[in-house]
Amino acid sequence: MKFIDSDTDFPISSAVVHSGRMFEAVVTGIPDGQRKPVPHGLSDLRAAGDVDTRPGAFDPSAGRGVPTWLAATLNYCSRCGTALRLGPLPAEDRDRLACAACGYIAYVNPRLVVTTLPVNEAGEVFLLRRGIEPGRGLWAQPGGFMEIDETVHEGAIRETLEETGLVVEPGEVVGLYTRPEAAIVVIAFVARIVGGAPVVTPEALEVRPFAPEAIPWPEIAFRTSEWALRDWVRRVRPDLASDDR
Repeated sequence: MKFIDSDTDFPISSAVVHSGRMFEAVVTGIPDGQRKPVPHGLSDLRAAGDVDTRPGAFDPSAGRGVPTWLAATLNYCSRCGTALRLGPLPAEDRDRLACAACGYIAYVNPRLVVTTLPVNEAGEVFLLRRGIEPGRGLWAQPGGFMEIDETVHEGAIRETLEETGLVVEPGEVVGLYTRPEAAIVVIAFVARIVGGAPVVTPEALEVRPFAPEAIPWPEIAFRTSEWALRDWVRRVRPDLASDDR
């Protein structure tokens, strides 16, 4: 998934806008394959000792407006530059960030992340060992933020090719996963591999297939990745399915 590389001077609580898209900045210093706790809301990264894997489990502060880390980046009106203020507005059912000078309302919506579970003829799923933060050295499915001018299928195909070298044909949707703390909605497709070959990329230290029984669960980077993989395993190998939700 495409997040900004951590080789920056930004503090762990900050977010930056880069090339017109929002990326999350995370401090460096996580050795390959080791997970450090991160503040809930900063990313979808699974924290050390995080055992609550239910899709409905999230930060208690989530669902109560704009997450704090994101609100910190929304200070001024994009139309006139006046400071935004959070408060009640006529005809709105919740407090909104708005500009008192020009009346602009800054609606804040989650970002859509498109991902695939590329499956080969042997029934193995390809994962990548992440080469960038967050989660460098940990495993995830290929995916990233949609571009404004593409469909979900086009985005999933592009991201998979960019990150793994595999050309895929997205098929059935495995699931749709919401992370209010990270301000993302993740869609995961099962995908048939129709071309290309696994290659190391700037975002992938390694790309390799895993049989359902061999998925390295303790080394999965993101909560949404774990949920998607567990839902896929339930479909293809129900005998291996656990109750971790």
